Amino acid sequence: MKYRGYLIDLDGTIYLGKKGIPAGKRFVDRLQQAGIPYLFVTNNTTKTPATVAQRLIHEFDIQAKAEEVYTATLATVDYMLDLNLGKKVYIVGEGGLKTAIYAAGFVYEEDEPDYVVVALDTDLTYEKIVKATMGIQKGAHFIGTNPDKNIPTERGLLPGAGSVVDFVAAATQVTPVIIGKPETIIMEKALARLGLTREEVLMVGDNYTTDIMAGINQGLDTLLVTTGFTPRAAVPTLPIAPTYVRESLDEWKLADE
Repeated sequence: MKYRGYLIDLDGTIYLGKKGIPAGKRFVDRLQQAGIPYLFVTNNTTKTPATVAQRLIHEFDIQAKAEEVYTATLATVDYMLDLNLGKKVYIVGEGGLKTAIYAAGFVYEEDEPDYVVVALDTDLTYEKIVKATMGIQKGAHFIGTNPDKNIPTERGLLPGAGSVVDFVAAATQVTPVIIGKPETIIMEKALARLGLTREEVLMVGDNYTTDIMAGINQGLDTLLVTTGFTPRAAVPTLPIAPTYVRESLDEWKLADE
């Protein structure tokens, strides 16, 4: 195939919850052996890129580096810095998100924040939703890190960040700016990091509504692998077809294979 670089989803593509997808590991191994650049592009905001890389190494035997991981957290920070509305922020989210935002110079503020950032929070409480709602009602810029309604795991489809974002959106009647897939902000930043044009890059993922639509929205060719969220049976009914569909990444041939 013609592609000189790859943007690759993780959950549902390389692993499924705590269970590795063997073809996903083999795909990454082949990319590394061929010297083809790639980025893991994930809507996950609960972990830092370094933590994601360590998980790939220790749980799935995939040699990975932090700089090969681009998260919705990093894209959120880049967006906030570009927007430059102030430095006060209230966050509904976990440690990886908070660490990155505070490291970029933002400070905690729950009464009159400049930004309210909402993401997946496995310790979610009603009071957190209240503080986010009040901050937005006072004029804070409402950011949702990603729209994923569910997370594919070995237990099944669990509530995702998008479900939390929708909770706050319903309470405030304010539409958030969404950073992660399928929106273009995360994809623009990821392409810039790869240093390749959209014609040279293939987006690979298991979720049509996030991964594949992210590629389509950004003008990339797309590869849907049916190992996670979107089943093969759904493909004929999709509004815009992926460029390619494979049941396993073992079926995908690289440029030099």
